[in-house]
Amino acid sequence: MPSDAGTACARARFGRAEILFADAVPPHPLLDGLDEIGRGEYSVVLDAGDGRRVFKLVSSPADYFYYTADDRPQGRHFPRIHHDHGVIGRASSGHLLHLLDMERLFPIVAGSPAAAAADALTEAYWVACQKWANLGPDMGRMALFDLIESPPATVVGSLHDALRALAVFIEAYQVMPDILSEGNLLARPDGTLVFSDPVFLG
Repeated sequence: MPSDAGTACARARFGRAEILFADAVPPHPLLDGLDEIGRGEYSVVLDAGDGRRVFKLVSSPADYFYYTADDRPQGRHFPRIHHDHGVIGRASSGHLLHLLDMERLFPIVAGSPAAAAADALTEAYWVACQKWANLGPDMGRMALFDLIESPPATVVGSLHDALRALAVFIEAYQVMPDILSEGNLLARPDGTLVFSDPVFLG
């Protein structure tokens, strides 16, 4: 395996959680005084205070389209967006900073059906990433297609349909999948597995 492919596989295996959005939360009437509860590569999440919603600052066009585009994947396994508050600044990356009001999602409970499905998804995806590592940037997309064609036994019904919808979105917007990083698979309080943030620009 070439060294650059090996690096790509390793990054896929361990996710992108080590890269965090470096900008401060800008002053805004909806955000002032709220607690920050999460930070990803392109985003910051703040607690809206009611236990059911969060405000999410999104700097990546991939994330913004995933959450707001008319043709985005929607349904049981995708985040519910309550309101798009528009642009509230610009990130140091140069991308516009969008503010979204969305449902609050939670870490997956160990031993739950959602955990079993998430573990199976990430393990199968990792194996497929190794298979396609020589494709470099296209590795993740091909791995996702493998997952759709040969899903784990626990990935059936609406969850399998969600994978298909995610793949359609990824192809349409030419973004990269990431279902390995911490926080990219979360759950609702009822235990439903949700693809919370499964795309990036590459």
